[in-house]
Amino acid sequence: MNDGRTKVGIGFATGRRHFQRVLRSYVYNWKESELVDSRELTLNLFVAYDLNYKNTKKANYTKISSGVDELLFSKHFIGQKEVEEEKRELIKRGIVDSEEASLVFGKGYASQRNIVLYSALKNHIDCLLYLDDDEYPVAVTNDMGSVSWMGQHLLKTHLNYIDQADITYGYHCGYISPIPFIEFSPALPEDTFRLFIEAISNDIVKWETLKRLIVAGGVSYADPKILNSGEVFEVEEVNHAKFISGSNLCLNLKDPGRLFPFYNPPGARGEDTFLSTCLSDRRVLKVPSHAFHNAFSTYNHILMGVLPTSLRPIRADSRDIVRRFYRSCIGWIRYKPLLLYITDRNNYSKKIEEMKINLRETLPSISSYFGTDSFYNISKELNKYHKSVEKHYEQFERVKEIWSKISDYLREAH
Repeated sequence: MNDGRTKVGIGFATGRRHFQRVLRSYVYNWKESELVDSRELTLNLFVAYDLNYKNTKKANYTKISSGVDELLFSKHFIGQKEVEEEKRELIKRGIVDSEEASLVFGKGYASQRNIVLYSALKNHIDCLLYLDDDEYPVAVTNDMGSVSWMGQHLLKTHLNYIDQADITYGYHCGYISPIPFIEFSPALPEDTFRLFIEAISNDIVKWETLKRLIVAGGVSYADPKILNSGEVFEVEEVNHAKFISGSNLCLNLKDPGRLFPFYNPPGARGEDTFLSTCLSDRRVLKVPSHAFHNAFSTYNHILMGVLPTSLRPIRADSRDIVRRFYRSCIGWIRYKPLLLYITDRNNYSKKIEEMKINLRETLPSISSYFGTDSFYNISKELNKYHKSVEKHYEQFERVKEIWSKISDYLREAH
């Protein structure tokens, strides 16, 4: 146990080669915000890494420089070997069986987040901040074409409020959407693209918001009013969900019984969205901390102190940009049937049929605009995940039940 100090966890689910640069930026940010030298808390790092995602090596994550290492109280690196060891231990103690362990700690992003959460609870962490390896602690604003940058104390802001909530989460700026800049024309009219996006995205994404983002070249700027006011507000439930983001996200771990696991259908994303559907009687606060999302890896040099004077629109003029947008569309369509099933079951069948019709009408133009027939796979994936929606719902409920057993074990064991 610890000596009365708050044990703060920082969790990364990562697979990118530049992770060390991201970590260094954050650690020195914590030092600058006077958290490293605080006598009231300790900073404990939890890194779940995937070597297959970008063909990386263990050392890309574990080989921390001495200057960074000495500023952290403890470090926990979780690769596939460590995950299997934890699964074996839980099975050996009779907490879960092999299938149950694999459901919660299998492959994918949700499982990575779950093993980070499990490890934090096992180490008596009081709160856990999730950060992404493509987000940096800076905010960018745009005043009449003049771009300004402001450092952000993400962790310090969350610590100011997490004792008053079950979950706190902050804002994102930069390239928060994978949708590239679109030049509407007779070949791809605005209404066609709107129907396509509405078919594949969740209900919280409003077209008018996305349209402004597309016109702005895919760039979201921080709101100076939020930066200056420091406003905090409680997140309201919309369509049976209190929507959160998966990073710049802090969980209060003091009562493990109030926690839920992450889940997504196999091969899909949406682990933060499905957690959102569990939070009806939880207190969720939106706090004024911004992270710059470098979704297209266009501005890695920000980590070296080079701040752009303008942010370029992301155009669909390269294979990598188109491929990233396509993968995002596939990820969205794979989780939308389950989201609809959870949040609007009475209208589920009707909405699925509307999606099918809208995709049939729009995919020819979408495929032509982006120069690839790959987008036709979106309809196939919709049919596949629609047929499996009841199975995925049962799986989601099971994951929550299994997590409850694991939480009970951790409480009793410690």
